[in-house]
Amino acid sequence: MRPEPLLATPWLAGETRLRFVSVGVGRTIECFLYFSAGAAFFLSVIRLRTDQVYGLLPFFFMGVICNGLAAAIQYSLSDTVAIEGLLPFTINAGLFANQNHFSALLFVSIPFVVCHGLFRGHLLSGSLGLIMLLLLLLAAGSRAGILIGLAITIISVVFLSARSRLSRYGVLAVFIGLSLYTIGAWTKIDAEVVDPEFGRAEFARTTIAGIEENWATGVGFGSFQKVYQIYEKGEMIFKPYVNHAHNDYLELALEGGAPVVLLIAAYLTLLFASSVGVRREPLQKAAFLSVSFLLVHSLVDYPLRTAALAMVFAYMNGIIFHKGFAVRLSQRGGSTETHHDDLLVPARPLTLAK
Repeated sequence: MRPEPLLATPWLAGETRLRFVSVGVGRTIECFLYFSAGAAFFLSVIRLRTDQVYGLLPFFFMGVICNGLAAAIQYSLSDTVAIEGLLPFTINAGLFANQNHFSALLFVSIPFVVCHGLFRGHLLSGSLGLIMLLLLLLAAGSRAGILIGLAITIISVVFLSARSRLSRYGVLAVFIGLSLYTIGAWTKIDAEVVDPEFGRAEFARTTIAGIEENWATGVGFGSFQKVYQIYEKGEMIFKPYVNHAHNDYLELALEGGAPVVLLIAAYLTLLFASSVGVRREPLQKAAFLSVSFLLVHSLVDYPLRTAALAMVFAYMNGIIFHKGFAVRLSQRGGSTETHHDDLLVPARPLTLAK
């Protein structure tokens, strides 16, 4: 069920024809360990009380603030500054090696900042935080990050402002700011370099060619880089090599085959089915928006292969699928007007919400 060049080494050479499904067993083990860390964190979050889930938010915000400060220092020195030697990798944006993934951290925090301004009544601080996030997105220069940041801001304001006490003047001010941001966004995007000849479209075509010959079982997690080279056209071989498909769905389909495609479809079904139940809880609505846009970003990049974003993704899924929020709403009679003493750390623990 697999081309001859991709048949893995037999378990016992010369004694059996049984082979590993993965063509890179060591890399696959690393991938499962990486996945297990995020899965364990997700399971831990859904077992917390709702007040404890809120209590994790300050740690997320501090991570965003620290990365924003680091990026501001870098960009104030030069637009090409890189920090080497501090971490095992070269820091190019914030504390990230990849400016696109740094941008992803910024735009997934936007719904929570909007939620902070709407439901805690701190419109000024929320607006200032939003402005800083948008300016950092422009400075980072990620085209996908700029466009997604614009879209998620508009949708967050519309989606989260429903039934809130945000004034009409506040909404008007936000949309004026978004208009100015759009002008800045277009100056950062050059239509001629959105997808050059050696770009994401070519990555996708080559990856799909690999999927067609390995659709049943895939080639094993972590094996993309080597397998991609087998299907690469000769005229597309350069000194820089392709390390990822820049479309995580295609890359997972190549590595995991049909079983993984079914698992992804099942997760997406559960996620969007849960959107019906999160409409009355502001924090869950914010988490749903952030997860949705991370999944959109995965169409053109691989943000969830960065550990920081993988843990944020696990935390947000923990918020979405947490049963305690529904219990609390039922105790309040299903009221959509939620009033928290403190959005980050509620003053009174909810002992009945398990």
